[in-house]
Parts: sequence; C-alpha cells; structure tokens
Amino acid sequence: MKKDLLSFTGMQPPDFEEIWRRTARLKKMLKEGRKHASLEGKTLGMIFDKSSTRTRISFEVGMYQLGGIALFLNSRDTQIGRGETLADSARMMSCYLDGVMIRTFAQERVEELARHATIPVINGLTDLLHPCQILADLFTIQEKKGSYEGVRVAYIGDGNNVANSWIEAATHLPFELVLACPEGYDPDDRLMKESRKDGRDRVRLCRDPFEAAAGADVLYTDVWTSMGQEAESQKRKEIFAKYQINGKLLGAAKKDAIVMHCLPAHRGEEITAEVIDGPQSVVIDEAENRLHAQKAVLEILL
Repeated sequence: MKKDLLSFTGMQPPDFEEIWRRTARLKKMLKEGRKHASLEGKTLGMIFDKSSTRTRISFEVGMYQLGGIALFLNSRDTQIGRGETLADSARMMSCYLDGVMIRTFAQERVEELARHATIPVINGLTDLLHPCQILADLFTIQEKKGSYEGVRVAYIGDGNNVANSWIEAATHLPFELVLACPEGYDPDDRLMKESRKDGRDRVRLCRDPFEAAAGADVLYTDVWTSMGQEAESQKRKEIFAKYQINGKLLGAAKKDAIVMHCLPAHRGEEITAEVIDGPQSVVIDEAENRLHAQKAVLEILL
C-alpha cells in the first residue's frame, strides 16, 4: 500500500526516528562525497500553486542527488490551471511519475490529490500545515541539543501552518511546546484540542512572549504576514509588534538557547538582525537540513 506525507496524523515516534536516521546517513554521505543514488530512474512531479525558494531547491536538488529527476509543474502552465480536476490530474500523473510533491493553499487539495493518486503524495506546504519544515527543524534540534526529548520550544508569533505542524509534532513526540500568539491569531483549534487528548499537556498557548520564552531551549518564529495575507500586512505589524524575537526576549530563554526561523525572514519585524545573525542562531543549518530531511522522506516513500 502506498504511503503519503500529508500531515503527522497516524505517525508514531519510530516513524519520525526512521526519517531522522536516514537524514543523518544521507547528510553524512553527501558531506563525504559518497554516491547515494537510491532513487536512480525515479521521477518526482512538483506542483507549485505558491511561490517558493527553499521547497523547490531542496526537493529538486534532493532528487538529483538521489539519482532521480524532479519536474517543476506550475499550475499556470499546466491543465490544472485551466480547469482539469485534481482527480483526473492525480490519475494521469500516477501513470508517469513515481511521486508528487504539492505546495498549495488548501489542505483539502493535498488530501484530494492523495485520494486519487496511486503514487505517494508529499505536502510541501499548505495554509494549514508544513510537515517537511518541522521534520528538518526537529532534526536540527537533535544536532544542536543532542535530543529533542524534554526540550522546551517557544514559538513566538502567528498561529500559522508552521505553528500547526509544531503542535502536531508535539502531540506525537516527547517535547514541550509553548506558543505565544496575539488574541485572534491562534493556531488551529482542532489541532490544539487534539494535543490535549488522553491527558497530554505538552502543548500550551499563552499571550505573553516572555512567559513562553522563559527557560526555553529553542526560540522559534516565522513571518507575521504569510502568502495570501499581504493586504493585512500593516495591521499585522501593529498587532504583532511585541512578539518580536530580539535581544531582550532571547535573554529570557536559557543561556544556551538556539534561535530558529523557517525563512524567509523580515529582519526588524518578527526578528532583529542582531539575533538572526547572532551566535545563537541556527537558521542556515536549519534551512540546509530541509534538503537532507526531504531526501530521507523521498527515499522512504519512493
């Protein structure tokens, strides 16, 4: 039976650990210059309804390094953008490709594509979730901290798709997540409720960024205005002003805390240049690990 990566639903700790074992192995092989063409002859279709830098480069380069090829499919240049149904596209692509990665708006589009495809489907980002990012983030935490177990992650800012995937991960894995979001900009309520099932209490939401940052091992943020929200930009800047990761907020975390950002960053808004370019920032290592973690996912699914 084919497997997809649409979210973390149904995944267990051993599933995550298998991804990270392969991530570490593939990263080591690349650094040592050893060939690792485990997907030779395989093809990945990449559907982009949203623009991208890291997602496109990391998947395309990842497939090349694994010996396969990736095809960039912009919805404006394919029949999907001219009215062909996702169901028909999924069935057709299943005849040509070995897997599909899609970066789009609605989570429902990813799920519909997966329902009708007979090949693996990977969620490259939706408005609801960004699972590939969090796989790379947790691998980075393991590299920097030795383990994610017992780590306290403070997420500061908008309760967006990245925040939602952090909640999903904390629901399945033994680390603590505290989110500080302005009222009205909370993460997905269904995911928050799911995180509290069976007496679990590893996820907490608060309004004060200093409360979230206190004693944190990781300070994490994302842009205040995501794609599709540009009209709200000025309003969001005013509402989120006190949710900036700066030197003062970093001072509330543990002395050896690391700073993470999924990028792209708006220096001077959600994070200061002093912090993102400072010695505690691991954002470039985090970005690099998107390549290695996604290669692991591709190897497992394809």
